[in-house]
Amino acid sequence: MTTQEVASRYIELEKQGNWNQIQEELYSENIVSIEPEHAAAMGMPTITKGIEAIKAKGKAFNEGIAEMHGGYCTEPIVGGSFFSVAMGMDCTMKDGHRMNMEEIAVFEVKDGKIVTEQFFF
Repeated sequence: MTTQEVASRYIELEKQGNWNQIQEELYSENIVSIEPEHAAAMGMPTITKGIEAIKAKGKAFNEGIAEMHGGYCTEPIVGGSFFSVAMGMDCTMKDGHRMNMEEIAVFEVKDGKIVTEQFFF
């Protein structure tokens, strides 16, 4: 798939809330996920390598959510082998803290798979 095709499929699955299928279908086995340095204060690793580790990171984050109030993801902007989206979520964590997060996500595509994801928030 081209970068545009991967980006379009990502948005299609995201609108369905199908994060597992995004990972299964679009992510490389050796994907690298990069979070900003201040994410460490939230208990998140700043660099995660490999699809299984990324799935575990997502599962741990989701297990901390008590209630989702809403979320969004914009249409992708594609440039070369990269695409980016703005995304956000409004949720209450299990510790009672309500979090409204907005971020930019940048994805790199090689050989039809997402090989890096980087988040800015």
